[in-house]
Amino acid sequence: MFNFADANKTSKEALETAVKGYSAWTNGLQAIATEATEYSKTSFQQSIAHVQKITGVRSVEAAFELQTNYVKASFEEFFAEATKIGEMYADLAKSILSQGVV
Repeated sequence: MFNFADANKTSKEALETAVKGYSAWTNGLQAIATEATEYSKTSFQQSIAHVQKITGVRSVEAAFELQTNYVKASFEEFFAEATKIGEMYADLAKSILSQGVV
Protein backbone atom coordinates (compact mmCIF):
# COMPACT_ATOMS: atom_id res chain seq x y z
CA MET A 1 0.00 0.00 0.00
CA PHE A 2 1.17 3.53 -0.74
CA ASN A 3 2.55 5.32 2.30
CA PHE A 4 2.24 9.10 2.09
CA ALA A 5 4.66 9.67 4.98
CA ASP A 6 7.42 7.73 3.22
CA ALA A 7 6.73 9.49 -0.07
CA ASN A 8 6.82 12.87 1.65
CA LYS A 9 10.11 12.01 3.38
CA THR A 10 11.67 10.78 0.13
CA SER A 11 10.65 13.87 -1.83
CA LYS A 12 11.90 16.15 0.96
CA GLU A 13 15.31 14.39 0.91
CA ALA A 14 15.45 14.65 -2.87
CA LEU A 15 14.67 18.35 -2.73
CA GLU A 16 17.32 18.96 -0.06
CA THR A 17 19.89 17.11 -2.15
CA ALA A 18 18.97 19.13 -5.23
CA VAL A 19 19.24 22.41 -3.31
CA LYS A 20 22.69 21.42 -1.97
CA GLY A 21 23.82 20.54 -5.47
CA TYR A 22 22.46 23.77 -6.91
CA SER A 23 24.17 25.75 -4.16
CA ALA A 24 27.50 24.01 -4.77
CA TRP A 25 27.08 24.53 -8.51
CA THR A 26 26.37 28.27 -8.25
CA ASN A 27 29.15 28.85 -5.71
CA GLY A 28 31.62 26.95 -7.86
CA LEU A 29 30.66 28.82 -11.02
CA GLN A 30 30.88 32.12 -9.18
CA ALA A 31 34.40 31.28 -7.98
CA ILE A 32 35.42 30.31 -11.52
CA ALA A 33 33.95 33.52 -12.96
CA THR A 34 35.76 35.59 -10.32
CA GLU A 35 39.05 33.87 -11.12
CA ALA A 36 38.59 34.39 -14.86
CA THR A 37 37.71 38.06 -14.31
CA GLU A 38 40.78 38.65 -12.16
CA TYR A 39 43.00 36.96 -14.74
CA SER A 40 41.51 39.07 -17.54
CA LYS A 41 42.01 42.25 -15.55
CA THR A 42 45.61 41.41 -14.72
CA SER A 43 46.34 40.37 -18.29
CA PHE A 44 44.89 43.62 -19.64
CA GLN A 45 46.95 45.69 -17.21
CA GLN A 46 50.10 43.79 -18.20
CA SER A 47 49.32 44.38 -21.88
CA ILE A 48 48.99 48.12 -21.33
CA ALA A 49 52.25 48.20 -19.38
CA HIS A 50 53.96 46.26 -22.17
CA VAL A 51 52.71 48.65 -24.86
CA GLN A 52 54.01 51.58 -22.83
CA LYS A 53 57.41 49.93 -22.45
CA ILE A 54 57.76 48.92 -26.08
CA THR A 55 56.77 52.33 -27.41
CA GLY A 56 59.65 53.86 -25.48
CA VAL A 57 62.27 51.52 -26.93
CA ARG A 58 64.76 53.04 -29.35
CA SER A 59 66.21 49.95 -31.02
CA VAL A 60 64.73 47.03 -32.91
CA GLU A 61 66.78 44.56 -30.88
CA ALA A 62 65.46 45.90 -27.58
CA ALA A 63 61.89 45.86 -28.90
CA PHE A 64 62.33 42.29 -30.12
CA GLU A 65 63.70 41.21 -26.74
CA LEU A 66 60.86 42.92 -24.86
CA GLN A 67 58.27 41.38 -27.15
CA THR A 68 59.80 37.91 -26.87
CA ASN A 69 59.88 38.07 -23.07
CA TYR A 70 56.32 39.39 -22.95
CA VAL A 71 54.94 36.67 -25.22
CA LYS A 72 56.77 33.95 -23.29
CA ALA A 73 55.49 35.22 -19.94
CA SER A 74 51.97 35.64 -21.33
CA PHE A 75 51.82 32.05 -22.58
CA GLU A 76 53.17 30.70 -19.29
CA GLU A 77 50.59 32.71 -17.32
CA PHE A 78 47.79 31.67 -19.65
CA PHE A 79 48.55 27.96 -19.37
CA ALA A 80 48.92 28.22 -15.59
CA GLU A 81 45.56 29.98 -15.37
CA ALA A 82 43.90 27.50 -17.73
CA THR A 83 45.19 24.66 -15.57
CA LYS A 84 43.92 26.36 -12.42
CA ILE A 85 40.45 26.94 -13.89
CA GLY A 86 40.36 23.38 -15.21
CA GLU A 87 41.11 22.13 -11.71
CA MET A 88 38.35 24.36 -10.34
CA TYR A 89 35.87 22.78 -12.78
CA ALA A 90 37.06 19.29 -11.78
CA ASP A 91 36.68 20.14 -8.09
CA LEU A 92 33.20 21.48 -8.77
CA ALA A 93 32.19 18.29 -10.54
CA LYS A 94 33.60 16.15 -7.71
CA SER A 95 31.76 18.25 -5.14
CA ILE A 96 28.44 17.86 -6.91
CA LEU A 97 28.94 14.15 -7.55
CA SER A 98 29.91 13.51 -3.93
CA GLN A 99 26.58 14.98 -2.83
CA GLY A 100 24.73 12.45 -4.94
CA VAL A 101 22.93 15.02 -7.07
CA VAL A 102 23.74 13.42 -10.38
